[in-house]
Amino acid sequence: MTRPRQYPREPQPRLDLSVPRRVHVVGVGGPGMSALAIMLAERGHHVSGSEIRASDVLDTLRSVGVMVVMGQRAENVSDVEIVTYSTAISDDNIELVTSRARGLTVLHRGDVLGSLCMDDRVIGVAGTHGKTTTSALLLLMLRGGGLDPSYVIGAEVRDIGRGAGNGTDAVTVVELDESDGTAEVVPVESVIVTNIDIDHLDYFVSSSNVDAAFHDIASRATRCVVLCADDPGCVRLHARIIAEKANGRSVSPTVITYGVLSAADVRVSAFTETSEGSECVVSVDGLDHIVTLPLRGMHNVLNCAAAIAMVHAYGVDVKDAISAAARFVGVERRFEERGVVRGALLIDDYAHLPAEIDAVIRAASGHPQRQGKVISVFQPNRFHRIAQMSHEYAHCFEHADVVIITEIYASGTTPIPGVTGKLVMDAITSSHPDANVIWAPERADVISAVLDNIVPGDVCISMGCGDIGNLPRELMQQVGQ
Repeated sequence: MTRPRQYPREPQPRLDLSVPRRVHVVGVGGPGMSALAIMLAERGHHVSGSEIRASDVLDTLRSVGVMVVMGQRAENVSDVEIVTYSTAISDDNIELVTSRARGLTVLHRGDVLGSLCMDDRVIGVAGTHGKTTTSALLLLMLRGGGLDPSYVIGAEVRDIGRGAGNGTDAVTVVELDESDGTAEVVPVESVIVTNIDIDHLDYFVSSSNVDAAFHDIASRATRCVVLCADDPGCVRLHARIIAEKANGRSVSPTVITYGVLSAADVRVSAFTETSEGSECVVSVDGLDHIVTLPLRGMHNVLNCAAAIAMVHAYGVDVKDAISAAARFVGVERRFEERGVVRGALLIDDYAHLPAEIDAVIRAASGHPQRQGKVISVFQPNRFHRIAQMSHEYAHCFEHADVVIITEIYASGTTPIPGVTGKLVMDAITSSHPDANVIWAPERADVISAVLDNIVPGDVCISMGCGDIGNLPRELMQQVGQ
């Protein structure tokens, strides 16, 4: 399989994308790949892409001029100069094998994105959790302040209908993926770091390398760094930046902090859940502002505060930023209400790490439509992740009444003997022997388990970054809705 190079990644030569090039995107329907293809096409490049699964995003790609072909074949790369791929694509993929045999330029998507942004004033959004929502809020707040930024975001921004676009202003919003080194090669003028948690140890190997990677991202910023004052990893990063500046080892950019702590530069207080989402007070430059956000959970309020802190540094009036946040429709698969089955609300979310799962279940528990149980359905992701950290999932389902665990979604990783989704179930039941946990390895098992337990007033939330996002639709089809 094509796996990320271990941290730190080897630098690759920059592409000259100042003139139109013929670029082929393998697996063009993926969230990150489709965003990259859209940006390439809108900047004048001739873009083709192959995909093996039909989806709505393919229609979006065609609408901006990307030539989409179904199926992956050698002839798809017969008339291209550059071929790009993600870590989900295997080394023996016929398009990659053919491209290398023909001497074409074959680069990971991070290297292509880095080249595409070389002349941009990039505001990057990094962090283990919350990058996509924060990126989308940042984009809409900049627009609310009268700017027209370009953007590359790893999911569909529902306010716009896609995850990438070429704007008329110099600023570009980029969601920075740390999992495969992409964040290391995209140049940034400023960066938000939402949090630093342990993940992707197949790439980073150690927690110290995780910290080092985020330090590298922040240290490359030339204008400002926005950090969460409540997150231990960001606190470590801030302390390192301060120490380096005091010792004359670096000329650090301006650091702006946000969070609930009183010492935060942009402070969040008075958080409440409302019938429409959340409300809080955000204090900026000593002035209090009421923020009404159509998103649930304290984690999303903090994402909003991060975006406010950054756009304020770029001259956007706080009131304009808050007004944009109040109109935010949301991001695909981020606490997305998908329908009703047997009087129970179905919600879907991308959450796949313990901290994310806990935050999402807490938000579901406080939903105004919830009058009964919270049923959580979790699809673990990537064999190496579960092999290394299944025990970390022991306590993140505490606020769910019923927990359904599925088999692992591979996401391009190779199966490991003895590593199954049942490891997550075992971690939960070992720590919480009275928990109502159901092992449902196949999709038919999941559907049966949900329908056996769901009653009017319940909230059922499906979580994971694999094909679990199809579950709400499948449940509605099963009951004839």
